[in-house]
Amino acid sequence: MSETSRSLNFIEHIIEEDLSKGFPENKLRFRFPPEPNGYLHIGHASSICLNFGLGLKYEAPVNLRFDDTNPSKEEQEYVDAIKRDVSWLGFEWDTECYASDYFQQLYDWAIILIKQGKAYVDSQSSEDIALQKGTPTEPGKASPFRNRSVEENLQLFEDMKDGKFKEGEHVLRAKIDMASSNMLMRDPIMYRILHKPHHRTNTDWCIYPMYDWTHGESDYIEQVSHSFCTMEFAMHRELYDWFLDQVVKETKVRPKQREFARRNFSHTVVSKRKLLKLVESGVVTGWNDPRMPTISGLRRRGYTPESIKAFANTIGIAKRDNVVDVSLLEFHVREHLNKIAPRVMAVLNPLKLVITNYPEDQEEWLEAENNPEDEAAGSRKVPFSKELYIEQEDFREEANRKFFRLKLGGEVRLKNGYIIKAESCTKDTNGNIIEVQCTYDPKSKSGSGTEESLRKVKGTLHWVSVKHAIQAEVRLYDRLFTEETPDTHQEKDFMDFINPDSLKVINAFLEPSLASAEVGEKFQFQRMGYFNVDKDSTPEKLVFNRTVGLRDTWAKLQVKN
Repeated sequence: MSETSRSLNFIEHIIEEDLSKGFPENKLRFRFPPEPNGYLHIGHASSICLNFGLGLKYEAPVNLRFDDTNPSKEEQEYVDAIKRDVSWLGFEWDTECYASDYFQQLYDWAIILIKQGKAYVDSQSSEDIALQKGTPTEPGKASPFRNRSVEENLQLFEDMKDGKFKEGEHVLRAKIDMASSNMLMRDPIMYRILHKPHHRTNTDWCIYPMYDWTHGESDYIEQVSHSFCTMEFAMHRELYDWFLDQVVKETKVRPKQREFARRNFSHTVVSKRKLLKLVESGVVTGWNDPRMPTISGLRRRGYTPESIKAFANTIGIAKRDNVVDVSLLEFHVREHLNKIAPRVMAVLNPLKLVITNYPEDQEEWLEAENNPEDEAAGSRKVPFSKELYIEQEDFREEANRKFFRLKLGGEVRLKNGYIIKAESCTKDTNGNIIEVQCTYDPKSKSGSGTEESLRKVKGTLHWVSVKHAIQAEVRLYDRLFTEETPDTHQEKDFMDFINPDSLKVINAFLEPSLASAEVGEKFQFQRMGYFNVDKDSTPEKLVFNRTVGLRDTWAKLQVKN
């Protein structure tokens, strides 16, 4: 086996095997077929990267097809969001398709099946139909309406289409095998009645095709060569093929369904039903809340398309379901932002620091490198003055040898600035430290080339000039659930594991260069993490979201607790 062959995933092996058997490469076509009943999440991102990645690899077209057969749950809002997400990830679809485009063709094919005695109208309740399905070890029972005449079935099905019946009065079922070991083959429902307007066809139809009837036939109409779906549809493949057998012509490409494992993710849920519950219950502010695993939520939080695609590439394609630790996704965004995000200084938990021997009215503009990972990023000027803000946790009155930040009698370097020494501190009536008094070494300025500037001290702190600081709202986001797998517990509901500390809102002080920051811009707040400008920002009030910390602190917190 060649090195190239060994590097292929099992999906690519399937395609390569088909090509080796004579399937024409110019007939390859793939598709991404979401249902527009919610926003796409990180699990969908893997499927998007798979299908569109295959398109790029084989220079084959990829359709974006909306499986819009349930008007009860589907909305144009979701269609627009899905298109926006796929485009944001950097992919272009060949044709924008909708299952609803094929309603007439699907209906016409259903008529043919009725005429061939392969479909019938069942007038039982859904409960009775379910009871007759049998079990995996016991065969099902035939419906009392299974042997209706072709003429009666045709008339009833036409009346269903014409809106003459209420929801639930009749369904159209395929006549296959009530004793099949695959329960999906036991006369599956093809159509049900729904008197609800559709986001595209409005009230033109009041019968809607089921997923299994729609999916394979849609693939066939679009001439999709390979239809990849998640493993829960493996048992559906037999039905997918049976339905295709009824319509496929030898002169056309017959689609092939194959399955790959669904990826589950730690400390979140990806069920659209559960995500909708989070939205409707007010736990989050919407589908694009930065704590949500939706692509729009990740985008708003500050994730990049590059990091999500790198993550999808890392976890790859597998045949077995497993749980992927969300810290791997955080690693990839951290790695990408490290390369592209400008460095700035921001103080999130301020403590005032006064340099007592610094001239009262003096200020300087110090040179600061924008990004050491990018030579082309250049530098900027940051103001320095007598009064500064540092982080509360960067100062202690007393500390052991392992504390390399500021302590009474100790020295640190201020980033891009001077070496300072803590001389004293002031406390409020409750004993809380509210100000630190320091002295500085005027000859120790970073980059000045003096002997004092080269003197080594163990700690370096970020800071912001009080006089020049701008205030901003900073939203510190963390994982939405405290439990690794919140939706697998039998005794508790997934909502019981909501992390009460998933969002903290603080008022921070930032260097003045950030005053002109625009929505979506990403920065590294030095020593604090990666942040981006939220869409709630206004010229009067900046709002930043924490995308991710500089290092994974979650695992350490879990061990500590």
